[in-house]
Amino acid sequence: MELVSYHISTDKIATLKALSLKNNDKQNLEQSLTIPKDMQPSSPYWLNKKGTLGMYKVEDKNLIGKPETPKPISVTFNLTINNQPFSVTKPIVYRYSKPDKGELYRPFEIIPEASAKISEKVIIFDTDQQKDISVIVKAGRDNLNGFVQIAHPNNWSVYPEKQNIDIKYKGETQTLTFTVIPPKNQNEGLITPMVHVGEDVYTRELVEIDYEHIPYQIVVLPSESKVVRLDIKKRGENIAYIEGAGDVVPESLRQIGYNVMVLKPEDITTERLSAFDAVVIGIRAYNINEELKFKQQILFDFVENGGNMIVQYNTNRGLKVDNLSPFDLKISRDRVTDENAEVTLLAKDHPVLNYPNQITKADFEGWTQERGLYFPNQWSYEFTPILSMHDKGETEKQGSLLVAKHGKGYYIYTGLSFFREFPAGVSGAYRLFANMLSIGKDNLDNKEQFKD
Repeated sequence: MELVSYHISTDKIATLKALSLKNNDKQNLEQSLTIPKDMQPSSPYWLNKKGTLGMYKVEDKNLIGKPETPKPISVTFNLTINNQPFSVTKPIVYRYSKPDKGELYRPFEIIPEASAKISEKVIIFDTDQQKDISVIVKAGRDNLNGFVQIAHPNNWSVYPEKQNIDIKYKGETQTLTFTVIPPKNQNEGLITPMVHVGEDVYTRELVEIDYEHIPYQIVVLPSESKVVRLDIKKRGENIAYIEGAGDVVPESLRQIGYNVMVLKPEDITTERLSAFDAVVIGIRAYNINEELKFKQQILFDFVENGGNMIVQYNTNRGLKVDNLSPFDLKISRDRVTDENAEVTLLAKDHPVLNYPNQITKADFEGWTQERGLYFPNQWSYEFTPILSMHDKGETEKQGSLLVAKHGKGYYIYTGLSFFREFPAGVSGAYRLFANMLSIGKDNLDNKEQFKD
């Protein structure tokens, strides 16, 4: 066998070798190479451009259908065996070793000279008061110098206009603090950090995926965060949250000014609940928490004495409680998967659609992934169905939001996907949820803020 030549994909010509290869005789060939400045960073090709609903955007049609992005640099070895020529192409990899794991390999990746991200992907402003945000800049090379600006909508302001960066070593980060000033009225938009290095501007975030059970890989994504100025009013300050299968509802409620305390089921007592204006039950809490069946009556008493109780969706199989509500209520598998499905306001005069925020069809614009799931399909007369919606070709579903007066307070069951809408910064979802927390609280004297 003979190595005739090899060709590095970034070079214009091949390197001639005429090297005889003997069986089990290792040959080390050293070659320096220069990465072209215009070479794009390594990243899944279907994520390079921002897509549309349900569709990726791929400009290079030759890539469509490939399971992964071709490696940026490869080497083709031109060989002969018994005077028969053939070629072998291999991607460049990074080889290293660890004492406990031996020889290891990583893909050779191209990373940007600089990358940046904003700590929070959605930032909610419930008033016109300014907020500080953190921008984290990461160096892709040693001695990175430049400055950072924040691109923002015209009616928003950012201070200062720019800040300098000076990072000595590749892989190090520098955190900058900017002040974002929202407009007076409801508005939303995107902000993007821009890292200026010489004549180049970098606007992408570098995400590293590094787990032992899968190959190391990087993803380079557009770096942007959504800012939302809400026109929102609310009553009641102190909220108890009983966690379910996991969501970001507590953090989202804190962003709009509520005092939220996460309670474990064992902490649910009449005395403890007396400090709160409302109790919110997390998604599927009644599917996964056995102890809640011993706390249901305490929660129902809380409602009867003037508190509000909001129960988010549970599946109809595997409920750990006999009575999901103080009244008859049966969960079905009804759902609305089209996030743009038309919503009809069934009870236009009901307080939950009018106080303290006037809810209209506009509040259901911009929802993401779905309207909701596991809606009840049977309920007692005490409940008022608030909304109607359905997927194309399906029957009307009226169980997405049910409200019942119970004593001095309100019990609310909802299958609406607030756990998806809050992280996406959907303003209408925040306004509706604030109304659910505020219902019946028009004459409320604010309680003293609890302390953790």
